[in-house]
Amino acid sequence: MHKASFFAVEGVDGSGKSGMVAGIVAHLADSGAPAIATREPGGTPQGEKIRSLLLSGADHAWDQQSELLMMTAARVEHVRRIILPTLERGISVVSDRYVGSTIAYQGAGRGMSESYIRHLHKEAVGDVWPDLVVILDLDPEIGLARSRQRLSAGAIDEGRFETLDLDFHRRIRQSFLDQAAKTPARHVVIDALGTPDEVRARAIDAIEMWRAARK
Repeated sequence: MHKASFFAVEGVDGSGKSGMVAGIVAHLADSGAPAIATREPGGTPQGEKIRSLLLSGADHAWDQQSELLMMTAARVEHVRRIILPTLERGISVVSDRYVGSTIAYQGAGRGMSESYIRHLHKEAVGDVWPDLVVILDLDPEIGLARSRQRLSAGAIDEGRFETLDLDFHRRIRQSFLDQAAKTPARHVVIDALGTPDEVRARAIDAIEMWRAARK
């Protein structure tokens, strides 16, 4: 029987996170380790309401401090109502984004202090971190084109961050790579260029190597 684990999938917009989360959940279930998929901001009714506020409209709709606090508020609900109770039941959790995205977007992207973001996370959320973070690494120019096309095709009003310039998204990509370099035991970086099946296979191989090392 496998121990329940908390996985987060991170990356620039358009890197394929949602599909990867579904693929990881299916793989874990097939291997006898039940898991759920969730997302941030979101995961709870409260978090989904915050998501609709944060991801829609013009970029100037929120001050960066308000943006950070709302992201954190959604995460408090997510951790306390979904993530921790699920892990306590012996079921793994695979989240589409977590605090790594806050460090990347509100930290590197917006220019807010990473130490402040980490302190806020510790105090408000309880310093809960994923067991493993899967970073899907992709050129932001490619990712933005994919993401904008998906939003347009689906008439999805969640493109607030996609309105920001390429330099913003390049800072985000670099932040994810820096996070992985700081704590390599908790991160795997996956080349997200290729077909969905190719990228998923790379990630699953990395996860299986990590699980084997934990036994």
